Amino acid sequence: QVQLVESGGGLVQAGGSLRLSCAASERTISTNSMGWFRQAPGKEREFVAFITWSGNTDYADSAKGRFTISRDNAKNTVYLQMNSLKPEDTAIYYCAAGPAPHTTNYWGQGTQVTVSS
Repeated sequence: QVQLVESGGGLVQAGGSLRLSCAASERTISTNSMGWFRQAPGKEREFVAFITWSGNTDYADSAKGRFTISRDNAKNTVYLQMNSLKPEDTAIYYCAAGPAPHTTNYWGQGTQVTVSS
């Protein structure tokens, strides 16, 4: 059973930074593609970033140049470093895992990110 637990969300001022973590059950991130998605109030969940088991990454246009996805296989953890945050980045951020890039068989419970102006 794959388990994903996000942490690191919080309240930050515009221009600030946060690092989100997704702790996964053993061997999950070394055998799956891992992604971050977000859902703002009243909006659909949207893709933010993905990293494959081989280390290839992909980003939404809104995240390019500001966000960096990475992983630590030894710690079974995936990270999302978010810099230059904007109020429009406010959302619940979810970690996801799947057998191929952009697949989402498993979801975490989410962590709230709020960016004040």
